[in-house]
Amino acid sequence: MACAPLLLENFIYKKRNFVYAFVRHRLFVLCKQSLIRVQSAEGIKRVEISPKSNLKQFYDSVQNALKVDGFGLFLERNFATELQASGSQLVGSTLKHGDMVYLKQIAGTSSRRASTTAMETVTFNAAAKQSSEKISNIRPSSNNVIEDEVDQQLFKSDGTIKRDRDTKLCHHNANGRCVHCSPLEPYDENYLKEHNIKHLSFHSYLRKQTSGMDHGKYFVFDDINCRIKPGCREHPPWPKGICSKCQPSAITLNRQTYRHVDNVMFENTKIVERFLNYWRTTGHQRMGYLYGTYEQHTDVPLGIRAKVAAIYEPPQESSRDSINICPDEGADDVEAVASALGLKKIGWIFTDLITKDATAGTVKQIRGIETHFLTAQECITAGELQNRHPNPCKYATNGNFGSKFVTICVTGDSTHQVHMEGYAVSAQCMALVRDNCLIPTKDAPELGYVRESTDKQYVPDVFYKEKDQYGNEVQRLARPLPVEYLLVDVPASTPLQPQYTFTEYDKRQAFPIENRYIDGHLQDFNALSSYLSAWANEEFLEAISDFHLLIYLYKMDMLPLRQHMGPLLEAVRSKNPNKAADFKGDEVWKLLESLVQASSSGSGGTTSYPSGAAANAGSAGADPMDLDANTWTCNHCTFINRGELTSCEICSLPR
Repeated sequence: MACAPLLLENFIYKKRNFVYAFVRHRLFVLCKQSLIRVQSAEGIKRVEISPKSNLKQFYDSVQNALKVDGFGLFLERNFATELQASGSQLVGSTLKHGDMVYLKQIAGTSSRRASTTAMETVTFNAAAKQSSEKISNIRPSSNNVIEDEVDQQLFKSDGTIKRDRDTKLCHHNANGRCVHCSPLEPYDENYLKEHNIKHLSFHSYLRKQTSGMDHGKYFVFDDINCRIKPGCREHPPWPKGICSKCQPSAITLNRQTYRHVDNVMFENTKIVERFLNYWRTTGHQRMGYLYGTYEQHTDVPLGIRAKVAAIYEPPQESSRDSINICPDEGADDVEAVASALGLKKIGWIFTDLITKDATAGTVKQIRGIETHFLTAQECITAGELQNRHPNPCKYATNGNFGSKFVTICVTGDSTHQVHMEGYAVSAQCMALVRDNCLIPTKDAPELGYVRESTDKQYVPDVFYKEKDQYGNEVQRLARPLPVEYLLVDVPASTPLQPQYTFTEYDKRQAFPIENRYIDGHLQDFNALSSYLSAWANEEFLEAISDFHLLIYLYKMDMLPLRQHMGPLLEAVRSKNPNKAADFKGDEVWKLLESLVQASSSGSGGTTSYPSGAAANAGSAGADPMDLDANTWTCNHCTFINRGELTSCEICSLPR
């Protein structure tokens, strides 16, 4: 009998699983609690609930236990029979202790989960109708996203490619249609190959994705995330812990089959020529921002064309081999002027030119298929600029996807002539740049490098596919990474018939461009007076229609023009000479004209600072009582100038 406790103890330990499960089951029965298993994509979770609770309370318990929202619970693994979140139906009438239910995540906001409160007061049929209406709109931000005007126009258009009746293959009457003359979809592969269209337009890609039986009901653009999801409470923060819930997925780079902009058109060649004058004068490279509009491009089905009207050059330090962009304190003023003129920043342009033969006007070919098209640093810069100018899209989860911001490189071609090449980086490149995962290499400009994980930042694995020496497609780690996997070609051109949003300069000298600190290119009051003096009164609208001049006038501190330039900018935008004449009669412009007239008579109307002879000539014509032999004080800024000068060295206003 002494061995009885020992035998009982051995029985309990040998049959521990059986006894433990039996005791646990009896405890749950006695405590009137049921254990329901919930299987989801992340595993199986046990939820304890009373059989007398309703299904709405069960949904709340599952939500609190799994920390999820937007889901439905089903009795079968194939998600056939769903448990409705009803406030009247009890858990014990549908489920018993130990049963398993299956959780299915629903795209967007779950109407079944979100409408549980309303289901208590309405009938089941009304709730089902409300559920179906909410499911039909799975993009919660689509109603709040304001897309660009060109996107709205293309979304409303038919988009199909019209074809004429084939005289040989079509045997029907004039009103009939057959497979040989019926309209084609904008993403038809044969049509794109015949017309040498390399990439789909963005709206053609959307039509292709929404052309199925559901008409894109569940189609969304998911944001590519390369960072650890914050707020995970199951482990210490990185680098002490990470799990599959917060860890970003590995990325496989694919060549983007579509592009947001299908063509870049400069209104006329003089826009680029004025931009290249700086390189021709100094031999240094130059960078500028493109300002223009977006319009429909008829050469590509549902295509978009970026139309460039002006180039703004920000403060920068450049040399023969590099460009360093400096902070621009007047960037907001430029955006205000461009917005008033109906323009927006649509891209950036830079030069990479080295003279080969100055007498023949040829340049070296630096870029090409054998070297590189864009360097890794330029791809990173393009990705950063595209992230600053996202494309509003109602199909995106966060309201933005991709960018219409383009990159133009002015370099030498195979014939050693200056030409333009247009590019844009893919959405994957934008995500890598945004999350600080991509860096350039030191000695190979055509290669980028994906950062390795450190204690401060976790970087997911990035792969790309290429063919090996045997023709097999292999996957390689993006360390290093050929940047052509990140690029999309965008053709750049000029029209046969030049277009002019601003003044067409034939014989007159144009107003200097901003931030060019070389002789003959300075923007000062002497340049302003010389420019305006060359135009007649009836040519005021044509004279004032210069993007660089309007920015200079808007940023002037000596005269309060900023507050009065609204009617002038509207006159330039609408090309209305009557509105321009009304502004010319304002008191503030008359004050500027009087200063210009005084400056022109004193400096002789030169575009640079007056020489010594010109200064002496201007002094000889002035009143001797107003001159001092050595110095004189400016009435506008109180700066003491040398006696031989006729305009102030600080504010450039006349004496």
